[in-house]
Amino acid sequence: MMTSLTPCAVIIVTHNSQAFLPHCLEALQQQTQPACQIILVDSGSQDTTYLEHYRQMPTLTLHLAYDNIGFCQGNNVGMSYVDDSIKYVLFLNPDAFLTPSFLENALAYLEQPASRQVGALSGILLGYDIQQQQPTGQIDSTGIFRTWYGRWYDRDQGKAYQQNQHVTPEKVPALCGALMLCRMTALKSVVLGPHIVMDPTFYMYKEDIDLSLRLRQKGWSLLLIPEWIAYHCRGWKKERAQVPRHLRLLSAKNEMRLYARLKSPFYFYSMFKYVLVKTLDY
Repeated sequence: MMTSLTPCAVIIVTHNSQAFLPHCLEALQQQTQPACQIILVDSGSQDTTYLEHYRQMPTLTLHLAYDNIGFCQGNNVGMSYVDDSIKYVLFLNPDAFLTPSFLENALAYLEQPASRQVGALSGILLGYDIQQQQPTGQIDSTGIFRTWYGRWYDRDQGKAYQQNQHVTPEKVPALCGALMLCRMTALKSVVLGPHIVMDPTFYMYKEDIDLSLRLRQKGWSLLLIPEWIAYHCRGWKKERAQVPRHLRLLSAKNEMRLYARLKSPFYFYSMFKYVLVKTLDY
């Protein structure tokens, strides 16, 4: 295992990620402070041959699930491979690319005594067009927020990026699951079972909000650090009609599950949205 000033593991769950994964791993290899472990968990890619040559990477562990076990369970499987010495875990989408000093700066921040109650953090996610091989110039996420009536959304998504738009670290209600750097002690405080950090019943969608809320319930804060940048090729389309109906149903059902667990009155909003999707294909 490669030594590092601050032991950190990266978990990446893949599913037919051929177009994105080389860029993701190249960005990890270019980090000014590399991760100790990179754990790839493939969740049912149709053809896994694109993953095989990564077995040669000395710090990388590859797990082929063969079945499409989902994003949540894939990350839980990844957690089972994390070495006992690891202090921080980065959950990273295969279509998210770190800028070179991201890990070094983020780990140094978490190591400060003043940051001991920070359970997880992220930077600003900017859009990236994989076909054009260039940034879109638009913001993908500056944290996940909730409207007064209960809808969760990625703040600033689709807006033109202005470098000084957010200038100071801030606590946010939830972090985008495409890039969440978590303190291991914080994750251990919210496990649902051995290595079960993300609720596998969610499969995918809203699991980042669920994990964020469970961390906050245990007293951990979630931070967005705007000076750190990463890029994300978002799969969820802004126009709802472009998102397959079964995925919209899954997202709405997970939001109902989330609010039911919290015994929140926002459950009725999520139930209404689920009915709209199911009956009117909203």
